Amino acid sequence: MLHHPNSNFELPAGQEIQAKKIYRNLTPPLLYEEVIRRGEALTADHGPLVIYTGKCTGRSPNDKFFVREPSSQDQVCWGPVNKPFDADQFERLKARILDYFSRKELFIQDCYGGADPAYRFPARIITDTAWQSLFAYNMFRHADEPQSAGEFAPEFTVMVACDFEADPAVDGTRSDVVIAIHLGQKLALIAGTRYGGEIKKTVFTVLNYLFPLQGILPMHCAANIGAGGDTALFFGLSGTGKTTLSTDPRRRLIGDDEHGWSDTGVFNFEGGCYAKVIRLSAADEPEIFAMTRRFGTILENVVIDFETRQIDLADDTITENTRASYLLSQLSNYEPTGMGGHPQNVIFLTADAFGVLPPLARLTPEQAMYHFLSGYTAKIAGTEKRVKEPQATFSACFGGPFMVQHPMVYARLLGEKVRRHGSRCWLVNTGWTGGAYGVGQRMNIAHTRAMIDALLSGALADVPCQPDPLFGFLVPQACPGVPAAALNPRLTWPDPAAYDDQARKLAALFEENFKAYRDAAPPEVAQAGPSCYR
Repeated sequence: MLHHPNSNFELPAGQEIQAKKIYRNLTPPLLYEEVIRRGEALTADHGPLVIYTGKCTGRSPNDKFFVREPSSQDQVCWGPVNKPFDADQFERLKARILDYFSRKELFIQDCYGGADPAYRFPARIITDTAWQSLFAYNMFRHADEPQSAGEFAPEFTVMVACDFEADPAVDGTRSDVVIAIHLGQKLALIAGTRYGGEIKKTVFTVLNYLFPLQGILPMHCAANIGAGGDTALFFGLSGTGKTTLSTDPRRRLIGDDEHGWSDTGVFNFEGGCYAKVIRLSAADEPEIFAMTRRFGTILENVVIDFETRQIDLADDTITENTRASYLLSQLSNYEPTGMGGHPQNVIFLTADAFGVLPPLARLTPEQAMYHFLSGYTAKIAGTEKRVKEPQATFSACFGGPFMVQHPMVYARLLGEKVRRHGSRCWLVNTGWTGGAYGVGQRMNIAHTRAMIDALLSGALADVPCQPDPLFGFLVPQACPGVPAAALNPRLTWPDPAAYDDQARKLAALFEENFKAYRDAAPPEVAQAGPSCYR
C-alpha cells in the first residue's frame, strides 16, 4: 500500500511508466502526510485541505480533444464539443509526458466508476500531485478489499501532469492546457491544469461513450430514493436547484451528479460529491455545509484566513466556482449501495429567467425526449460578463460538454426506458414568475418543494390538468401547498399580452436550437415542441 521505489507501471497500450517513486493506493491519512510534506495545500480549521488551482478555476472545454482512430471514429459526434486530435500528435504528447513523469514522484489510485457490480468500470488515475490522488479517492469507488498491484486490471487510465505545459507548436494543442482522450488506447492525458473537475469529468465522458454501447443510459443528473423504494431523477444545469432539491432529509441520496440507467435500475457512477460551495450556509444546506468542516474534504479555491485557518465560503475573490470534494458515505442520508430501482419520476429542472414556463408541467415521453435534447435554462444578468439581460442556454441532454455520441443516441435510450418502465416525466421551473428577470420574482422555494413532494408522492395523479396552448405540456391546476394562481404563469403577469409576446420569443429560441436535431429526431419528437412551429 506504500511506495514502490523506481516502480514501473504498464499503460493499456503496453508502454511503461517510470518515475522517481510511485505511491499506490494511499489512504487519506497517508495522502494528507504527502500533501503537507510537498506543500501542496493548507490545512483549514476542522481538518479539510484548501487547494488553489491557479489559472484554471474551472474546466477548459475548448482544450478537450478526441483522437480520431478506427475503433471509435464512427460513434463520436465530431464538432465543437468533440474536436479531433491527430494520432501521431497524441503519441508525441504522450512521450513528452512520460519523459516528464520519469523525473517526478507519482501517485496512483486504482478505483471504479459504477456502483452496480455488474457494470463497474475499473479506472487507474495517475497524478503528479498527492492532493489530486486524494481527489480521485474521494470521487470514485473502491474495491471492498485491498488489492495487490497485479490484481487490478484497468479498463481506462487517466494520466494527469498538472505542471506540464503543452506547446501548441509542438503538440498541436490550442494552448498550454490539454485534455486528450484516446478511446482506442483506453488512455486520457490531462496536462497544464490543476482543476480537479477535469479528472472527474474525463471519466464521466468516457462512460458516456462506452455505456450506450451496452444499452445503458449515462445521465448527468442527481438521484434519490424514498422510504418505499421509489427512485427519482433530477436533471438540471447549474443554478436550477439540482443539488438542493435532490438532497432531502426524508429521502436517501443515491448521488448528486452522474448516474447510469441499466436494465436493472439506476446506479451512481461515483463514490463522492464535488459540490459548489460559494455562499453555502448551514441553514439552507446543513449536510453539505458540514462537509466543508471535515477531515478528508478538499476545498478548491476557497478563501482562508492564513492565521486562524478559518474559511470564508462567501468570498468569491478567487472564483465563483469554489468546490468541495468529499465522500458520499459521510452524508447521513446516503444510500449505501449507490443504487436504486427504475425511476418512477424523471424531473427536468430549469431556471427560466424569461418568466414563461409554468412552475410544474407533466410531459409525455415524446415531450420528455424533446426537452431532454433541448436541456434549457437561462443565464441572468451578472452571472457572466456582458450578460445584461436573460440569455437562453441549451445544453443537450443537460450535459452537452460530456456527450461523446450524437445526442439522439441518449434521447432514444431515455425514451425507450421511460416507456418500458412507465416513468412519469416532469418539467419544474425554479426560475421567474410574474414577469421576466428584473420585473418578476423568483419562484417560491417552499412552493417548489411542495410540488416536488406532491409529484413524488403521487398526489398529482388525478388532479385536473390544462394543456399549455404554446408548449403543449399538461399544467396541473391544483397542487397541495401551492396557491392555484401560482400554477398558471400567464395569470401571474400584470399584462397577459406581454406574457404572450415573451412566450413566443422563448418558443422561437427553442425552435432555433432544435434545428440541430430535427432531421435525426422521430417525427413525434420533433413535433413535441412549441405548437406554433409544428
